[in-house]
Amino acid sequence: MSTKSHTKTIAGTVCIGLLLLSSCASSTQRIATKEDHLAAAGFAFRLADNPQRQAMLNKLPSHRFVRRIHDGQTFYVYADPTVCDCLYVGDQKAFSAYQLYRQQKALADEEQETATDYQDATWDWGGWAMGPAWAGWNPAWGNWNPGMGGYGW
Repeated sequence: MSTKSHTKTIAGTVCIGLLLLSSCASSTQRIATKEDHLAAAGFAFRLADNPQRQAMLNKLPSHRFVRRIHDGQTFYVYADPTVCDCLYVGDQKAFSAYQLYRQQKALADEEQETATDYQDATWDWGGWAMGPAWAGWNPAWGNWNPGMGGYGW
């Protein structure tokens, strides 16, 4: 193998390693953030700090909720053997609070994604031949009415 080829191989290996490390870091950060939200929603935190707890933790699916009914009450358990080596346990109220947070976050993320204004005086909407498509638009209505003409989008 030539020196140039060997250097490219090493560089490629280093790049792949860095990509894997960055994905681990971002995955770890996502899990930690989720766990912060679990705690804020009312989930209790329990370390797997002895062999018996560690063995029990290892039997559960990682980073997923499992539901358990005990004495007629529903509990939700989230196992994390990779970041905190712990369990989060919450009742129905805590799980509902966490789900509500997730819904609100999804809506906020979607709003942020779709609510971007575009301000560019050089942009020519007419270049898109939207004449008939805009026929259903009347700002006074507050929406677009595809029944008034246009392409239905």
